[in-house]
Parts: sequence; C-alpha cells; structure tokens
Amino acid sequence: MQKDGYWLGGSGDAYGYPVGGAGYGYGYEMGPYPSATVGRYPNARPGYEIRTLIAAANILARHGQQQPCEDVLATTKNIYTLYVADLHGSGAPRVGEPRWRQEEIAGAQPVTNNSNSFRSDQLLGTDVRTPQNDALGSIDDLVMNPQTGKIAYLVIARGGIFGIGEKYVPVPWEDFKVTPKANLLVLDTSKSTMDAAPQVTHDQSMTTGQFNQESPKVDAYWKTHLSDKGSN
Repeated sequence: MQKDGYWLGGSGDAYGYPVGGAGYGYGYEMGPYPSATVGRYPNARPGYEIRTLIAAANILARHGQQQPCEDVLATTKNIYTLYVADLHGSGAPRVGEPRWRQEEIAGAQPVTNNSNSFRSDQLLGTDVRTPQNDALGSIDDLVMNPQTGKIAYLVIARGGIFGIGEKYVPVPWEDFKVTPKANLLVLDTSKSTMDAAPQVTHDQSMTTGQFNQESPKVDAYWKTHLSDKGSN
C-alpha cells in the first residue's frame, strides 16, 4: 500500500482517513470521494473497510485462527485491488511521502533527553524508522532492567504479518530517538544491521533469568553497529 501511495499509517494523513490532506477516502490530495450510494461503494468507503478488516485479521492471527485470518486478508486484498484500480482509472496521482514525515524524523530527539514520561501503551506498536525513513519494524515489547526497574530494551518486531513469521530484535532503550509528538521512533541503523542482530523469542523477551546472560551480547552488538556511534 505504501508503494502504491495509499499507505495505512500516519497522524491523520493516511489511507482512508482524509484528515489534513490525504483526500476524501482516496488517499491523494483533495480527491473528492464519491457518494456512498454511487458506483461500487454502497456500504462504506474502502479506506475505512480496509483498516477495519486488517485490524480484524490481526486479532484473529494473534488468537491462532490462521484460516479465518487468511479469509479476511483475501477479502481485504480484493477490496483494495478494486479500489486502487478505480483510483488509477480516474487518474488519481500517487502520494509521495508527506513533508511532515521527514520533518518529524529530522526533529527526533534521544529518548533519554525527553522530559516526558512514556506509557507502555504509547510505545507498543509504534513504528521504528531510520533517519532516511526506511521502515525497520514496530515495537512489540519492553524489557525492564531487573536491578533498576527502568526500561533497558525495546523489542522490535520485524517481517512476517500480524505476528506470524515475525522476528524479534531487542535494542537498547537509550539508542532510540523519538519524534516531537512521540508517534514514531527513530534508530540510526540499517535493515542489514537489524537482520544480523541478536534475537529473542516472542513472549520470552529476556526474562529475568535470561537478562544477565543475554544483555551483554545485545549491548556489545549495538555498541559496534549503530551509525551514530561511528561504526556503520
């Protein structure tokens, strides 16, 4: 969807959500959305349907309901395919990455410099990007230091879909930057570095018994592989 120019995420400027310039359901600037009774959209605008169906597929996947999840995703794909065909047929231009996204990333500050506290539900699910706006994954879990009680690592979920086939990479908390509105985390690294990083098992993200054993390996890797530490 992002490749097509009709992405799902992003501060009101997103696919199916025309707040501030994504277009009336089309995902392009100022594109009028046809009446709900016109043409092939008698029930709800496709952007809303797709977001709702993807959320449903996510819930089914995390409950282990693989076949119902695949059925919902197939329906989602059909709606999306029809929708994009109509957009292209009407000459709707693709949307480039909005300027505000690059401005957000440029304004990101180290999490350790931020005077605001973070809630766990504020961090979980947050996208992680490089300074060049390459997607690295999203936050799946937080790991607390058993000695200090403070956040030691954020676990990034990568690859797969809705928890199926994902890989989980812990990264030291202090290596992240956060955008001004705290809706995006920035990590100065690359996809290849993430691919080679130490991983953890889902739902067993460096438990208390594993922390002392795993943390030196994780810390050593990131100390030598983060771009802003002069090693990449």
